[in-house]
Amino acid sequence: MATETLIDLFEEHRPMLNGVAYRMLGRAADAEDVVQEAWLRWSAADRDDVREPRAYLVRITTRLALDRLRQVQTRRESYVGPWLPEPVVTDFGPSVPDTAERAMLADSVSLAVLVVLESLSPLERAVFVLREAFGFPYGEIATAIDRSEAAVRQLAGRARRHVDEGRPRYDVDPAERRDLTERFLAAAAGGDLEGLLAVLAPDVRLVGDSGGKSKAPLRIIESADKVGRFLAAVAQDAWATYELRFMELNGGTAVVALEDGRPDAVFQIEVRDGRVQCVYIVRNPDKLHAVVPG
Repeated sequence: MATETLIDLFEEHRPMLNGVAYRMLGRAADAEDVVQEAWLRWSAADRDDVREPRAYLVRITTRLALDRLRQVQTRRESYVGPWLPEPVVTDFGPSVPDTAERAMLADSVSLAVLVVLESLSPLERAVFVLREAFGFPYGEIATAIDRSEAAVRQLAGRARRHVDEGRPRYDVDPAERRDLTERFLAAAAGGDLEGLLAVLAPDVRLVGDSGGKSKAPLRIIESADKVGRFLAAVAQDAWATYELRFMELNGGTAVVALEDGRPDAVFQIEVRDGRVQCVYIVRNPDKLHAVVPG
């Protein structure tokens, strides 16, 4: 097979491979490393052994991601403070024109779902990603993870039940989410405690991820009063120095806070019944490289 054909085939499938690796690992840098290693394996493979390039590439990427996932899980046990996935810009492009399919892909890459996936075993996570996010048949998944189809069905059932129990059980119109994000941001930036309490759900949670490298809560803050007071208190010191940009990250509206043109923080909210149910704040500088405002 000509080098040009090898490259073209790989590039054709690269977005899907990146999507699989990111959903399994929660970090763009780790996903890129896995996909690069998949390319090296692909370019060195015996072409006579590759009858179906897509299946072959998915199998390589999945197995490499499983190896990497087992490594990073050990590192995360010593992570300072709460751990959140690395925010990424989501643009599914013209290859995903169907609204339902776009909604499914956006949901599978949301911060809320990726946080729940952290509690799955590596194999359960691989099966969930391949089945739920990309619709791979059980037989193909079985080949990818070197398990029987019956075992894959069991893994898929366990993963689905666990994710359904842990994920948010509400749908939000994108326009409503954008509007509430703007109202939340205006109240937070102005240190307006009354305005914050008007948009926060009574049992709201604030999860901050700094990895100990920036200022952020080292524990999850719960309740509207505590979250509102925390945000109002930090407003005087932090917000005045930021340039704020709205972006679509992980399938939903987010706010990127820029300082001297560089991303310093990402804010994203979950919405339920017209109120902010959860606030995610990512401030670990190692997790902001993939956020590049246009």
